[in-house]
Amino acid sequence: MNKTHPETEALHFRINNAETHPVATPIYQNSAFTADSPYFYTRKSNPNNVEFEGALALLEKARHVISTTTGMSAIMLVLQQLHPGDHLVINQYIYGCSYKLFQRYTEHMGITLSIVDLSEPSGRENIPDNVSMVIFETPTNPFLKTIPIKEVSDIARGKSPGALIVVDNTWATPLFQNPLDCGADISLASATKYISGHSDVMGGFIALNDDTLAEALLETRFYSGAILDPNSAWLLRRSLHTFPLRMREHVQTTQSLYHFLKTRDEIKIIYYPEKSTQQLRDYGGILFFQFSEEHQHSYAQFIQSLTLFDTGTGMACVSSMVAQPWSGSHASLCDSEKTAMGINTDLVRLCFGLENSQDLIADLETAFLSLSALETHE
Repeated sequence: MNKTHPETEALHFRINNAETHPVATPIYQNSAFTADSPYFYTRKSNPNNVEFEGALALLEKARHVISTTTGMSAIMLVLQQLHPGDHLVINQYIYGCSYKLFQRYTEHMGITLSIVDLSEPSGRENIPDNVSMVIFETPTNPFLKTIPIKEVSDIARGKSPGALIVVDNTWATPLFQNPLDCGADISLASATKYISGHSDVMGGFIALNDDTLAEALLETRFYSGAILDPNSAWLLRRSLHTFPLRMREHVQTTQSLYHFLKTRDEIKIIYYPEKSTQQLRDYGGILFFQFSEEHQHSYAQFIQSLTLFDTGTGMACVSSMVAQPWSGSHASLCDSEKTAMGINTDLVRLCFGLENSQDLIADLETAFLSLSALETHE
């Protein structure tokens, strides 16, 4: 028998994985597995995804978690469970890109779209009798309004027993809110935000308990190629190790900054969500405020005076950020749509990072004082 050439031997050389015993799961940065592997092909599944999904399932109190490339792709997979002629209901207050996706998808697929204010009893009663799916965030983006998940679920299923209730749990996080326990069929989120917490990786996920629906979503993910890549899954799994610690700090900082902002005359109103033992157990990370009448056009001057708050649409990370929803998170909406949602140029979003809260207070105080100085100069 001829001896195998060295280049062939080198090509097939492998270590014995069974002997490695790592204390942290390594990155399975490969697309293919042997025929006897349960993973088959990374577009279907990968060990890093399975571990990340398993950890999230414990936090979401879910039987199934399906990881996706982004939060928007998680929403898209759910939308693809609808059919032409179905009726989708969304909340009036919702992330701008989600709003536009719902408009575009329903129009393209021949699905009826209804927009109601689910934060109000009258809006919840306006859920149509033929509703197929209800999608909403709670707390809402913007304004941090609370939507009672169980009440929405009871009303929608009372009118249409097969209706799917879908909650975007990105801002509440599974540490503080478990939509499946409150009557939702699906809890989804952008893992890019608090789950990652470092603004260095993108991802999304869908949590649910229904086996049949989970299989349908997995098939949609497989054929659309929307699975999270192994490196991102590994990074997000690593971030979960510090997730509770980071959120605890976000909560404490948010409470401190909320009390500080209430003392400022430059602010007309502060938006903070309603907490309860039944749904949103705690909250931290993001606040909205509106400038008072005399400072309603002061956003540009305000951010110029800040040194610890980065500008942009990012959020939920280790460093603080400031943004204007009008030109940021809801920029994809036309002016009339933003105005109808109650968004004006005087609305400001503050996302608190892990800096010392006293430093953030001092930075904000300097920025507010600069507005008064400008007014005096004028």
